[in-house]
Amino acid sequence: MQAEIVFKYFPNLTDIQKDQFRKLEFLYKDWNTKINVVSRKDIDELYLRHVLHSLGIAKIYPFEEGSKILDVGTGGGFPGIPLAILFPNSSFTLIDAIGKKIKVVEEVISGLELDNVTAIHGRVEELNQQYDFIVSRAVAAMPTFVHWIQGKVKKKSNNKRKNGILYLKGGDLKEELKSYKNAEVINLSDYFEEDFFETKKLVYLPIKFKK
Repeated sequence: MQAEIVFKYFPNLTDIQKDQFRKLEFLYKDWNTKINVVSRKDIDELYLRHVLHSLGIAKIYPFEEGSKILDVGTGGGFPGIPLAILFPNSSFTLIDAIGKKIKVVEEVISGLELDNVTAIHGRVEELNQQYDFIVSRAVAAMPTFVHWIQGKVKKKSNNKRKNGILYLKGGDLKEELKSYKNAEVINLSDYFEEDFFETKKLVYLPIKFKK
């Protein structure tokens, strides 16, 4: 699966962005031989299972210029790195508790010459910054995740939607989201035609603030 699958859904990319997306395959395949951050099965379908999946957020909720995004439990850099390529005028912080994964993230950031991304080895609870949106790919059940990121979302919104969480997840989410009446669940299959997306969803949870 080549980078062209990304270009199919995002036809207005600059030449620089196209070049950065193409470089992802080489960078991840090279680093994966040293530090296994993507499964062998997935590395062959990197653009479908990781890059395009990450960009599901952008297809549905694009970020305004100047937005600050936090990617929690980024692993090898997903969804943060593909989003950072797509939104060069927004800033991204990618955090993970596993040092070797952040090492790969740092090398990929360097290889792509991305100047809008910061990688942090640590736990999200230790951060003292605030962000417009917090993104992630199914690192925990929503109640646990909400607890982790408490106090990390800015009150003032600069995007069309209220600040909050954008969470990529699959399967039946009814039980997990029953406490969150304001959660919006979007099927990625409405935006991408590949079979991989049949069960994949994006959960948008705006953060409520006490007056």
